[in-house]
Amino acid sequence: MNKDNLNKLKAALDEAGSKVQALQDKRAAMILDLKNDVDSHSQEELVQLKNELDKALAIRDAAEEAYTDERANQIVNMKEEDKQPLTAKEQDLKNKFVTDFKNMMNGKIFNQVDSSMDGSGSSAGLTIPQDIQTAIHSLVRQYDSLQDYVNVEAVGTATGSRVYEKWADITPLSELDDEGAKISDNDDPKLLTVKYTIKRYSGINTATNSLLKDTAENILAWLSGWIAKKVVVTRNTKILGAIDALPKKPTLTKWDDIIDLEGKVDPAIKKTSIFMTNSSGFTALRKVKDAMGQYLMTPDVRNPAVYTIDGYRVVEISDKWLADNAGAHPLYFGDLKQAVTLFDRESMSLLSTNIGGGAFETDSTKVRVIDRFDVVATDTEAFIPGSFKTIADQKANIAPSAS
Repeated sequence: MNKDNLNKLKAALDEAGSKVQALQDKRAAMILDLKNDVDSHSQEELVQLKNELDKALAIRDAAEEAYTDERANQIVNMKEEDKQPLTAKEQDLKNKFVTDFKNMMNGKIFNQVDSSMDGSGSSAGLTIPQDIQTAIHSLVRQYDSLQDYVNVEAVGTATGSRVYEKWADITPLSELDDEGAKISDNDDPKLLTVKYTIKRYSGINTATNSLLKDTAENILAWLSGWIAKKVVVTRNTKILGAIDALPKKPTLTKWDDIIDLEGKVDPAIKKTSIFMTNSSGFTALRKVKDAMGQYLMTPDVRNPAVYTIDGYRVVEISDKWLADNAGAHPLYFGDLKQAVTLFDRESMSLLSTNIGGGAFETDSTKVRVIDRFDVVATDTEAFIPGSFKTIADQKANIAPSAS
């Protein structure tokens, strides 16, 4: 375990955070100066400070993401000799959850948490503690998870709504000549109200008697691994369902059609856009050549394992999840975070039975996990679905010179 790398990233994060705080303090001081004297700072100073703060915020956010990723990777790949004993409080919390889990599996009574979504008061089982949910989501990131590409919003209610304005419909701010001027009525933005309703998704697994006699660490590892895989598969399915419902599905036959697909996305979000296809489509695109016999889909110079088209990353999804349609490979382009939002209730729970699900007949105990979320399409013009069967190689267009 490379603790030195983790420590360096933590130091970089702390330094970046301090830089942001210092610039924010400087901005506050300048605003107070300007309140007393409008000529105390020039417009150039304000613009320069804004640019410095924007850059510092971007660096801090990148440092935080890098530190979080490194920490998650080191936890997943931690060797036995590197594991540190839990504090007394951590051990008590973990042991309590494992004890409650064993009691639930053995049919003993304990104080179950009511996390039902309809407010009926029905018992929903054992709520998984937040720290264990965090470990599960760290594992989710190790799998082929589409959740990384969509907008994820944590919500605390079972239903709700959000208001969105599509990039294509956003209007500029109105210029007001004086303080009493009225904004024109025809400047009303075209707003879209998106409603979500948290749904419950569940999966069942069989827990053996030997598992229940195992250590707390092994029980938690088994639970975390199983739930993480279930979460990835379930959320991937619902995200792909939202993508499949998006409008505009042009058929692509040549490389220029792919360039045209890029042109259907608003330039304002192209910098954050990606291509997405399945494994079959990815393989087919890898073979398309230009007139000189060079491959048109090229490796990223910074990471040869990542392929790009026109500088945009190409994300490959397994055929199992993103299947061909009548022999046509899917190919999408755009910013999926603008197009799809996953509303996450962040309230996983467990429930067991030794009667239902075939448990009685097999003398086993079944455990059910429930995940609560909803996936909704937001800006349907931000991610354009296309499809292709084959993309023709480019041909030379230089005519031979007349003799």
